[in-house]
Amino acid sequence: MADVKPNHTIYINNLNEKVKKEELKKALHAIFTQFGEIVSIMAFKTLRMRGQAHVVFKEISSSSSAMRAMQGFPFYDKPMRIQFAREDSDMISKLKGTYVERPKKSAGRVQKKPKAAKKTVKPVAGGGGAGVTRGEDGGPSQPNKILFCTNLPDETTPDMLRLLFQSFPGLKDIRMVPNRTGIAFVEFDTETEAAPARHSLNNFKITPNQQMKVDFAKK
Repeated sequence: MADVKPNHTIYINNLNEKVKKEELKKALHAIFTQFGEIVSIMAFKTLRMRGQAHVVFKEISSSSSAMRAMQGFPFYDKPMRIQFAREDSDMISKLKGTYVERPKKSAGRVQKKPKAAKKTVKPVAGGGGAGVTRGEDGGPSQPNKILFCTNLPDETTPDMLRLLFQSFPGLKDIRMVPNRTGIAFVEFDTETEAAPARHSLNNFKITPNQQMKVDFAKK
């Protein structure tokens, strides 16, 4: 696969096969949306395709950045293996007007017919610019080893937050607030270890239209 040219789609394998498909897609979106607009995420639970997924970006620069940054990232306790897909996804081909309909299998000879690109496929809203959006330091509380996360989607779980915060050393605990959605506390061993996580993940787009707010918890 070394000769595969950079394209819009990254292929990921060595994924944890025990994770449900919908949870897997949400978690992949949460960690990859920082690199740019995501058009589609494909994951399958068939025997042949288990533990694998494709993430399709609108821009090649986004897929390249994602592959470099997330190679070997511990995702549900397994390091991700990432490479460019062998070819653009059908969705990207339609956007570029280069989509060719695949022939159906038949006994006779089949001729490929290019499909007229009359309709433009609308990409899924999300992503924004490449890179993590940095929050402005508008006089936060005193540095604290505990971070306070707000504006989280209702379906956020401790495991989803752990995927985001575990790349920072010193992560100790993640606590959701009972009977309250949209907020959580993330604890590190020291204030010094908590600070880089706050700086990097404040205003992180956890969904296409929702930015997580991260600040030091009040002492």
